[in-house]
Amino acid sequence: MMEASEENGDVAAASNTTEEEETPPEDRRHDDVDLKETNSNSNHTGEDAADSSTTAAAAEVAMETDESPEVTVVPQKPNGGPVVIEAGNKNLASEKLERVRKWSISKYKCTRQALAERMGRGSRTVDLDLEPRLELLRDDRQRYDHMTKLAQTLASQFAQFSVTQKAMADAFTELSFKTKNLHVEFDMNAEAQKFLSKSTETLQSAINAFTSDMNTLVNKTIEDTMINAKQYEAARIEYDAYRVDLEELNMGPRDAITLPKLEQAQKTFQGQRERYEKVRDDLSVKVKLLEENRVKVLHNQLWLLHSAVAAHCLSCHSFLEKNMQQAVEHLNVASADAPSWLEES
Repeated sequence: MMEASEENGDVAAASNTTEEEETPPEDRRHDDVDLKETNSNSNHTGEDAADSSTTAAAAEVAMETDESPEVTVVPQKPNGGPVVIEAGNKNLASEKLERVRKWSISKYKCTRQALAERMGRGSRTVDLDLEPRLELLRDDRQRYDHMTKLAQTLASQFAQFSVTQKAMADAFTELSFKTKNLHVEFDMNAEAQKFLSKSTETLQSAINAFTSDMNTLVNKTIEDTMINAKQYEAARIEYDAYRVDLEELNMGPRDAITLPKLEQAQKTFQGQRERYEKVRDDLSVKVKLLEENRVKVLHNQLWLLHSAVAAHCLSCHSFLEKNMQQAVEHLNVASADAPSWLEES
């Protein structure tokens, strides 16, 4: 029996050897590749399961230990890196909501205060020194703007007047060449119109310089102060709104609930008061500087404009006088040399 089993084992080994010899080399390579892929897939599956279990465990621990509502989990890279868990800023959303809440409350109080003042039911803080000066500045700004627009209109009219004078001078010059008997008269008027046109252009340039400086004063310097005045008015309304709230709390009962509110209102009111006083003082200084600058600018510009108008008028008057004297002399000579045809007959 033992000999028979040994013989059977030898036969099986021989058969296996025969089958391996009969299997082609390419089939053996394919089998090896399939075996490796199977092993690698099983390894990746095991790693992914381990990573997912690690991520879930880390998330559970973060949820139990951390009160942050935002947890960002960065998935593992394919090449096998560590799992990174980043906790978001838990105070970011609450801070934004708190800012929005404070802004809404402030806007509501300011709107209520502005409506109460317009309807005559609310009290307002009045600076007896600053606000009359602001009213005067607003009135002056309107008047300066009106004066500047009139000066611009005058300059445009002088420009058209100068163009018309040039055209008339050219027409007189052409007629003086064609009319020998009246060339003196035409030349006299042509020269007068040419001179008046040049003088008008000079006056127009002076008026344009005046309007340019006035535009700078009205639309830049004074306008900048008016923007600060609007900021002052907004700070004043906000200050009055919190002042009214503090007065209402002071008039009410004082207990454990209202005392913290009263202290908070007092702190907020003090901050608004400091801001209001700072804006008011800055605006007061700026208005004083503007008044000094305004006087200097207007003094110089008005004198320059008056000098330009006076020079235009005087130059035109003196030229026309000389032109008239020369024309009279030429006319006298021409009348003495050329007798009338009635006298000849």
